[in-house]
Amino acid sequence: MSSGSRQTGKVYLVGAGPGDPGLLTLRAVECLRLADVVLYDYLVNPVTLEHARPDAERVCLGHHGTGRHVSQEQINAMMIAAARGGKTAVRLKAGDPCVFGCLAEEAGALRAAGIPLEIVPGITAGLAVAGYAEIPVTHAQQASAVALVTGHQRRDKTVPPMDYASLASFPGTLIFYMGVTSAAEWSGALLSGGKSPQTPVAIVRRCCWADQKTIRCTLATVAATLAAKQIRPPAVFVVGDVVDLAPEASWFVERPLFGTSVLVTRPGEQVHELRDRLAALGADVLVQPGIEIGQPPDWTPVDAALARLQQYDWLVFSSSNGVRYLLDRLLSGGDLRRLGSIRLAAIGPGTAAELAKYHLRADLMPDEYRAESLAESLLGAGGKRFLLARADRGRQVLPERLVAAGATVDQIVAYSSREVAVADAEIAAALGEGRIAWVTVTSSAIARSLSAMFGDALRQSRLVSISPITSGVLRELGYEPAAEASEYTMSGVVAAIVAAG
Repeated sequence: MSSGSRQTGKVYLVGAGPGDPGLLTLRAVECLRLADVVLYDYLVNPVTLEHARPDAERVCLGHHGTGRHVSQEQINAMMIAAARGGKTAVRLKAGDPCVFGCLAEEAGALRAAGIPLEIVPGITAGLAVAGYAEIPVTHAQQASAVALVTGHQRRDKTVPPMDYASLASFPGTLIFYMGVTSAAEWSGALLSGGKSPQTPVAIVRRCCWADQKTIRCTLATVAATLAAKQIRPPAVFVVGDVVDLAPEASWFVERPLFGTSVLVTRPGEQVHELRDRLAALGADVLVQPGIEIGQPPDWTPVDAALARLQQYDWLVFSSSNGVRYLLDRLLSGGDLRRLGSIRLAAIGPGTAAELAKYHLRADLMPDEYRAESLAESLLGAGGKRFLLARADRGRQVLPERLVAAGATVDQIVAYSSREVAVADAEIAAALGEGRIAWVTVTSSAIARSLSAMFGDALRQSRLVSISPITSGVLRELGYEPAAEASEYTMSGVVAAIVAAG
């Protein structure tokens, strides 16, 4: 198709919410999955971008505070160019694009260019503070109305300036956005308009993020409090008597791991379970994979083993990766009936859960989730012919014990495991500066990779190990784990961090 006949794409103006990725709407997720290109603000939580396709182009538009700023005219031009190129574009904005989000400018530019558009609202920070800081912005007795106010007004504004006298007498709650640098002006104007100097004010910085902070003051002390506490954007200001109804600490900040930085080092496609469990408890979760998982170097031995599955009593999986790669390969040439009557063994609940995704139930899972226990359980369950799906490297305890007991064991490399050579620069800096409280170590291979990747910087954080085997490898490398999971699962790792405090 020639460029002249290319069909025009579409632009979605989507609100990403104030920070918590769980606040993203279902429609926003649908739009991200459609996107060929995502144009996003730096305040958007990076986890949100995971809903976009892996091949989607991701463009950070920067912000005044980052040293890189893309003008509104440039943003408009980028959206129009993407759509005219036949692409589906998502303009992903922090909060709600309809609330101080330049909606009129962007939608107007798209309409003028004849570009189809859709607007997807998001949760705005000024209202999210009600839930995350437990400040009831409306109240039957104290505030029957709420006003959203900008603390930053454009100098080229053509309409009359803000009527602070009317705002001072507003019968409800005032919520100021973008008011950090202009706090002296807007608070002074409200005082001049007659609002009481003792009016309670809550400054909520980074609402919904793992480092959310709420600072209380009064209208008369807002500017001085900002200076004394060195508070920087983003922040919203809740002005009104409802501030006094909030507890000293909200449910959000009372979670056991709130504000604790944890580095998750599992492979990229496996970070979700551990990251989500930690984030649900309030942790500030960073991700730096220690290893990369991929296809085996040669599928020929795998295909040959799959062709003779009927010769084995047991198909044994020692990881969820083995399940995923082997069964995907099996299904590429047929369906699950190829497994016939072979029994399935899983080393632990994570591996069994991966089998369940394929509608398969593990016939055997040891009480203790390690190779030694799996070998003992298999030898006591009957059958002498075993097919082991494994990585291209790892411990040989399982096959050695089975063979020693007289079993016939064939091993196939169902996936490869490679060390990540170079860490993300920001992660390395944070670790070296002691800004990461915990590093998760969920396998022996990851332990070795982290040692090679970070060296002595790894000693600046506490290490949590998934099992005695992994702890032993850490000690061999010269690192003493600060905590060890009593249950060798992701849940066990999280529980060990919580217990260690």
